[in-house]
Amino acid sequence: MKIHFFIITFFVMLSGFSRAQENGMVPVKEGSFVPLYGATSKKPIIVKSFYIDIYPVTNTEFLSFIKKNPLYSKSKIKGIFADKSYLSYWKSDFDFGNVNSQSPVTSVSWFAAKKYCECQGKRLPTMDEWEYTAMADEKKVDARTKKEFNEYILSWYEKSKTYENKIGQTFKNYWGVYDIHGLVWEWTSDFNSIFLSGESRKDKSSDKNLFCGSASVNATDLMDYAAFMRYAFRGSLKAQYSTRNLGFRCVSDTKPKL
Repeated sequence: MKIHFFIITFFVMLSGFSRAQENGMVPVKEGSFVPLYGATSKKPIIVKSFYIDIYPVTNTEFLSFIKKNPLYSKSKIKGIFADKSYLSYWKSDFDFGNVNSQSPVTSVSWFAAKKYCECQGKRLPTMDEWEYTAMADEKKVDARTKKEFNEYILSWYEKSKTYENKIGQTFKNYWGVYDIHGLVWEWTSDFNSIFLSGESRKDKSSDKNLFCGSASVNATDLMDYAAFMRYAFRGSLKAQYSTRNLGFRCVSDTKPKL
């Protein structure tokens, strides 16, 4: 009888741990990398250890946040914190309509994403933290020189309405993170720290200075272009913007409490 009770207790605990892991965060260990911008400085950037959400924030999770913080609902948020597209696909303040509850929340401004993370005791990732996490495939910390990895990223850029998909359907990368590529674009805390100028096909000298040379990171054209797309998109944003393909996830400097 005691053995039977122990087995049941063990599996209940294991199930609880699995749910916490599925809905929680994973650690990203300290490391360094040369980002694909800033060719004038080829010095690697040190990224300290942090924890990152396994999945982007979902409609259900954001609804729970709004219920506790109604000033961030679509009818009450101030114009300086969000444009008119904010949560435009939601039916009302507390009803996200017919969209999947486990799809990533999008059409959320930087201000709202930042507030959400703060309310969870977390923060938005820096651009370097996001890029460091995003350069991993299933097996390697840095898969940026793999042709198939970059082809996968670029093929996603060509797709539409991937934001309608449920979280967790893309690959699980080296750190245990899902959907870093293939679902939605994501806010970073310092999204506007890199500014792009000129049209990419004409302003060659400007574009060239945004990326490290191939000698430093063995970069390919595919890798450069995939990175350029991300930095160009971020450079087009303002903090109050909200678009249908832009979501977010949070990070933490300390181990999250279960």
